[in-house]
Amino acid sequence: MKLATRLTILFAALTMLMALSVGLFAVNLSTRSQYATLDGTINAVVDSGIGHPNTALSNALNVVQEQSYDLTLDVVDPTKAVTQVNSGQVALRGRPTIADARASLTRVTTLDNLPGFRIRSLNVGGGDYLIVAGSTSHISAQNRRLELSVALAGIIAALVVLVLARIVMRRDLQTMDRLIGYASDVAKGTESGPIPPGLGSRDVRELQAALATMVDALHQRIAVETKSVETMQQFIGDASHELRTPLTVIKGYNELLSGANVSEPQQRRALERVQREIERMESLVTDLLLLAELREVPQNAADRVDLSTLLAGHVSDFIVENPQRLVTSDIETGLVIQGRSDFVDRLIINALNNIRRHTPPEAPVRVTLHGASQRVRMRIEDGGQGLPEYGVRPQRFRRFDSSRSRSTGGSGLGMSIMFDIAESLGGTLSTERSELGGLALVFDLRPSGASVGS
Repeated sequence: MKLATRLTILFAALTMLMALSVGLFAVNLSTRSQYATLDGTINAVVDSGIGHPNTALSNALNVVQEQSYDLTLDVVDPTKAVTQVNSGQVALRGRPTIADARASLTRVTTLDNLPGFRIRSLNVGGGDYLIVAGSTSHISAQNRRLELSVALAGIIAALVVLVLARIVMRRDLQTMDRLIGYASDVAKGTESGPIPPGLGSRDVRELQAALATMVDALHQRIAVETKSVETMQQFIGDASHELRTPLTVIKGYNELLSGANVSEPQQRRALERVQREIERMESLVTDLLLLAELREVPQNAADRVDLSTLLAGHVSDFIVENPQRLVTSDIETGLVIQGRSDFVDRLIINALNNIRRHTPPEAPVRVTLHGASQRVRMRIEDGGQGLPEYGVRPQRFRRFDSSRSRSTGGSGLGMSIMFDIAESLGGTLSTERSELGGLALVFDLRPSGASVGS
């Protein structure tokens, strides 16, 4: 075998090894950082109860709920009974014991009989121990994805080098040294400035571009994973807060009803308020389930929905229920769209309920529906106060202004549901300023290509 061939193979092998080392080292640093964050979360919960045995359990639970930590809290007593105080998203695969608690008193550790979790315990008095457990499943899943990306990037880099190494010259090797130094800095997290320029032959320039792409992809992947985790934590925290509010009200009225000196009118008002809060919780859970279902529904549903008839029926009901409003409509007949009828029905209901809840009782309403060859446009307008800004997609649980609050019956999900339903139907939803002075909801939906009578 010629020396040039040997050097080419050796150089390609070293390049692949370096790429994998850099990538795996970066993955390892990311893993350590994530484990350190998880351990810090567990230690924060345990530290809140150290030195306060009488309130250790309540302190730990308050920290978990206030910070929305995804942690499991179990209490183990001397009789080996286990009581769960808080449940994380991933359930424990084993049953903690007194021995486990004693083994994890001083530091966060991993136990053989509780795989997939980082554990630390706290003595809460009376021979009882609080077990604080955090799942590592999301860390392992992210590491596997990053390792696969690193492996693929290393293989691609090695193949490129194998083709180009035979014509590498002295200046090319110097450029390679700088690139390797930059890759090492990336692995250590100490890189500064852009990637060194690819001076020399075209092969070296291509290798420099490949390395830049790999580093950018690695940074983007880590940023995407971090953003995804933050978004999910925020959504879970918002949902927990929305559910916690009616639960607090129900708990307060339950304590009131438990008292001995409760008059009949007080009892009746308390029961009515509890019923309203239960209905609010039921509505919120239903909306959350619908949002989850919308993510799973195929975009090309086979149902044909007679939008003209469906919209006309809802408008007729709205006029009967709101006789004080001036309601005008211009609905073209025979318009059929592609989608699920229950989703289309919910879309119209949400739009009209939005008007009923957030506009004055005498505000005018206008509903129009017209079709074209490529779209069916449904426009629902009101003469209310409108929105502070238009053309912006709403965030879940975020209301547009202070007038759209819980007191009006909304959960902050209505607009998000309408946007998601419109997209699931293959269409779009946009918000505009209405000529009536308020909000105009403009739905552009996909027609089925045939009218009802055809």
